[in-house]
Amino acid sequence: MKFNLFKTTRKIHKWLGYCLVLQVFFWLLGGLVMSAIPLEKVHGKHLAQKKLDNPFKKQDYSASLDFLKQTEFQVESIYFDAFLNSPIYRVQTSEGELVFDAKTGMALQKPTQLQIKQRAQQHYLGEGELVTSEYLENGPREVGFKQKVWRVSFNDLMSTTLYFYADTGQFITVRSTIWRIFDFFWMLHIMDYDERENFNNPLLISFSAAAVLFCLSGFILLLQGASNKKRRLMAYFKK
Repeated sequence: MKFNLFKTTRKIHKWLGYCLVLQVFFWLLGGLVMSAIPLEKVHGKHLAQKKLDNPFKKQDYSASLDFLKQTEFQVESIYFDAFLNSPIYRVQTSEGELVFDAKTGMALQKPTQLQIKQRAQQHYLGEGELVTSEYLENGPREVGFKQKVWRVSFNDLMSTTLYFYADTGQFITVRSTIWRIFDFFWMLHIMDYDERENFNNPLLISFSAAAVLFCLSGFILLLQGASNKKRRLMAYFKK
């Protein structure tokens, strides 16, 4: 009975090893790479500042906010901000964000390509030069597939890319070669090859369960080895 149990366990262990070897290698390699790269480098804090200092004072926001009562949306929050050389109100509503000139109260027009480039230069902390700026109706996966965005790229060593909302000019995120390397190994680690966000996907759960079974079968085989060693020792001393 024991022989059959160990024989079956050995077969299971062997075939699980064949199936898992590559993925286990990716788990280990991905864990090494991701633990070796500081998260602040991944997030690009050394390449771009997410928020800019507001150079304007309270008195610069002279437009009355009473005009917001005329909006058909529910106002959730109001943020005093700046865009290039103008103070602005960023108004978050139930239907999205609205932006108004804080001096006139007029709704701001969508920023031009030149204004987006100027905004990108304000956020950028690197030493490269701005090489491209392009409007995207549908952004790539690295910006979460957001719609209506500007992508501004710089020619530094990290291929830094900044993203902005096209309607408001608000900064979204920064991406770089470091982020893309980290993202690639994160994809391998969680086995979500599409959106790279689902840590509970069936493929990962299945391989994780198989890895646990692989460890358990290996433990059983260790017991067999220990048992065989004990029998050999006993047989030796009986001589």
